[in-house]
Amino acid sequence: MWRCAWVDSPDGGIVDAFLTSLFALLIAEIGDRPQILCAALVIRYGRAAPVIWGLGLATLLNCLISAFAGSAVNQWISEDPLQLFYALSLLLAGIGMVAWRRPVDLLDTWILGPFWTSFLGLFILQFGDKGQFILAATAARTDAWGFAAAGGWIGVMLACVPAAILQEKLARMVPIKAIRHIGGAVFLVIGSMLALNAWGIT
Repeated sequence: MWRCAWVDSPDGGIVDAFLTSLFALLIAEIGDRPQILCAALVIRYGRAAPVIWGLGLATLLNCLISAFAGSAVNQWISEDPLQLFYALSLLLAGIGMVAWRRPVDLLDTWILGPFWTSFLGLFILQFGDKGQFILAATAARTDAWGFAAAGGWIGVMLACVPAAILQEKLARMVPIKAIRHIGGAVFLVIGSMLALNAWGIT
């Protein structure tokens, strides 16, 4: 997805890993639970800065874990299974975006303060979520796992920081539901095409 024309070169692989992760996670996080939790925590505590710092650290750790795990998979799985792994990550993300969104625990009973509540809550919320799955699958297809992690981190921050700053105003300014459904449909189409290609059908 969004592959550059020169990805076979070392620099091209870096750009591909970075941009693919950035755009995929940016789209995946629009209207998703981390975005909603960020806005809710800022409303609760009345301060955006500690929530954004907690989001940044939690997202960084999750992106590093995901990308590093994906790079380990790269060492012992051949190209076709890697493509199926990537296709599956997109298909699952697409289904989740167009079909449903699990309820968000707003952490009302947590008394750790804005930074620690944001950091721990968002780390747990993101761990094992579709964004982490996509990032791991992206990193598995490249040797530039650090750049995949960096792109994923920026993508999540671009999605969630505006929600932390604008809160409910963001929903009035941006057609979040439409973006979420269109993004999910794009993931489903690309994931299906990659899966069919990996199986040698197309």
